[in-house]
Amino acid sequence: MALLAQIQEIFLSLINPWQFMYLAASWFPGTVIRLVRDRKFGVLLSPSQLKDIWFSNFWDWFAPRLRLNAGVRVIPLLEGRTTGGLVVEEPAGPGIGGTILELGAGNGNWVDIFSDKYLEQSRAGGAATADGSSGVEVVDTTLATHRGGGGAGSEKKENKKNAREPVTRVYGVEPNRDLHANLRRKAKEAGLEGVYEIVPVGIEDLDNPAKWGGKVEKGSVDCIVSILCLCSIPEPRDNIRELYGYLKKGGRWYVYEHVRRDEGWGMRAYQSFVNLFWPHFLGGCQLCRPTEQWLREAGPWEKIDVGHPLEEEWHHTLPHILGVFTK
Repeated sequence: MALLAQIQEIFLSLINPWQFMYLAASWFPGTVIRLVRDRKFGVLLSPSQLKDIWFSNFWDWFAPRLRLNAGVRVIPLLEGRTTGGLVVEEPAGPGIGGTILELGAGNGNWVDIFSDKYLEQSRAGGAATADGSSGVEVVDTTLATHRGGGGAGSEKKENKKNAREPVTRVYGVEPNRDLHANLRRKAKEAGLEGVYEIVPVGIEDLDNPAKWGGKVEKGSVDCIVSILCLCSIPEPRDNIRELYGYLKKGGRWYVYEHVRRDEGWGMRAYQSFVNLFWPHFLGGCQLCRPTEQWLREAGPWEKIDVGHPLEEEWHHTLPHILGVFTK
């Protein structure tokens, strides 16, 4: 029975990307119907615009579910409670604070975590991980062999201590202006008016006031936050190197990204095969980027505390890295 359960787990893990692509595809007919109803025939005749709107409609629906799943890793990450890719109960390093550069702000799915209001709220309940497993592993740093529970249990068990510092400024980088209304609304709801500024340009123009009327100075950022967004930015290697220049000395880059699988030729080949189709359903997202390598090569780091979540086994098509790079 144990062998059968293991085979079933591997099978479900391997078909998970295809199920997710099917889920995204299910939003395509509704997108076309709405465009016809609104008489936006020009969009229907433009494959790129049609794909953008289709993905945007799907992501508006899916983003809160992503937040529910990824939050059990992302929130501890930003509180300084991760080490070696594991979520831990006590702070292992500083949390976010000061001036923050949020990459891929989207429709504001993560905006509230930058607010003091969020820190005052008691956590209620938990969530399963993105692949539907029972939850993340919470490691007691005083007993390295201790395993925490999963799902709602692990969320409730987590110690509420964190190493967060006051957030004074957030630059939310989001070139897609169609998302700005929701992003602005969520920033207001989070109590971040006057703190959160939408940056409507790409990474290459952050310090160019002619492009957006503002400027992010090189060497002025305390923290960069990238949550599942480096998979789709253009010219990723160059832009990651460019972003490194915005961090102060001692500044930190908080990362939760899916990355290329580097171990096991079979899974590397399978991931590459899935990636032939994946970007067309998921807004240009790329599965096979060596993001960790590019981050390491971006410039000199004083400390790198990054790893793969323990619960992601060899058969996961979308392995992640979780942790902090300190300049």
